[in-house]
Amino acid sequence: MTALGDLLIARIARTGPLSVAEYMAECLMHPDHGYYATRDPFGVAGDFTTAPEITQMFGELIGLSLAQAWMDQGQPSPITLAELGPGRGTLMADALRATKGVPGFHAALSVHLVETSPTLRQAQAKLLPDATWHDHVETLPDAPLFLIANEFFDALPIRQFVRDGNGWREKVVGVTDGKLSFGLSAAAPLALLEDRLTDTKDGDLVEHCVGLPAITASISTKIAAFGGTALIIDYGDWQSQGDTLQALKAQAHVDPLTTPGDADLTAHVDFAAIAAHASPARFSRLTGQGVFLERLGITGRAQALAAKLSGDALTSHIAAHRRLTHPAEMGELFKVISIYPVTAQPPPGLEP
Repeated sequence: MTALGDLLIARIARTGPLSVAEYMAECLMHPDHGYYATRDPFGVAGDFTTAPEITQMFGELIGLSLAQAWMDQGQPSPITLAELGPGRGTLMADALRATKGVPGFHAALSVHLVETSPTLRQAQAKLLPDATWHDHVETLPDAPLFLIANEFFDALPIRQFVRDGNGWREKVVGVTDGKLSFGLSAAAPLALLEDRLTDTKDGDLVEHCVGLPAITASISTKIAAFGGTALIIDYGDWQSQGDTLQALKAQAHVDPLTTPGDADLTAHVDFAAIAAHASPARFSRLTGQGVFLERLGITGRAQALAAKLSGDALTSHIAAHRRLTHPAEMGELFKVISIYPVTAQPPPGLEP
C-alpha cells in the first residue's frame, strides 16, 4: 500500500467510507501524495500519452479553429486564450505557433492556464513563460474567452450510484481486511438523478461529475456575456451509463484501489451534462474527434509534414495520424463539443 493509501485507511477508520469523488480527489490532488501534485505523468516515459504529445498537428489545428472563430466573431480585442489542465503546455505552444500568421490574433490575446499542480506549472512555464496561471476557471478575465479543454473533464472526481428500485445506492470506498475496498450505501431517493429513473433499471450504475456543472456554467456565462468559444475534447459519450472509472500506471490499466496516489484516475465524460449547463450560451453537435480533425484538414497537414520525413520518423508520423483519427483508436472514443454565443456559429470542424 502507498503512503496515501495508509492515510486513507486511517481516515476511513475515523470518519467512515469515502465517496468515489472524495477518493479520486485525494488520489489526484493530495498536496503531499496526490498524483498530479507530485509528478509529470505525460509522454512515453509517463503513465499516459495525450493527443498533443502524439503529434504537433493536434494543437496546430485546435489553434487555427479558435483563430477562425475569433475572426468570425469580428476580431475582438483584447481576448483571453485559455486552457484547462494544459499538461506540459504542448497543445497551447503548438496552437500559438500555428496562429502566428493570423493578422492581429496574437496582438489581441493573452494566455491563461487553469492548473493546480505545482509540478505541471513549472513544465508549462518553460514553454509558455508569459502565461498567467489560475487555480479556478472562475478567475479568468471578463473578456471574450477562447478556451481549450482537452482531457480535462475526465479527471474531475465523480460520484457513482447504483439504482435500487426508485432509489439509489452510492458506491463508496471502505476498508475490508485492512485493504481499500468498494461497497454500497443504503438505498435512498436522490433528486440529483430523478431524470435517470426513465432510462435505467435496477442494478444499473450511473456517474455524476461533481465539478462539471459549475465549471461549465462559468465558461458558458463568460462566453454568453463577452463572446468567444470553448472547445471541449475528451473521451466519453452523450450520457453516463456503466462503471467507467479507470486507473492507469506505466501505460497500463491497474486496479483503482491498489496504488492510490501513484496511478492516474479518470472516468468517461457525460457530454449531455455539459450541454445541460451550456446555457445561456449554445452548444454544438457532439462530434467524433476523427471527423472533427478531418474537417480541419489534418490529412492535408499530415501529407505536407510527411514530405519532409523518411524511415522511422515517417512511420511514426503515419501512426500518429491514424491514432488520432481512426475509429478503432482515438477517432471515435474521443468526442468534441463546443460552447459558443447564441449570435455566433460553432468553430470550424463542428456543426450547430
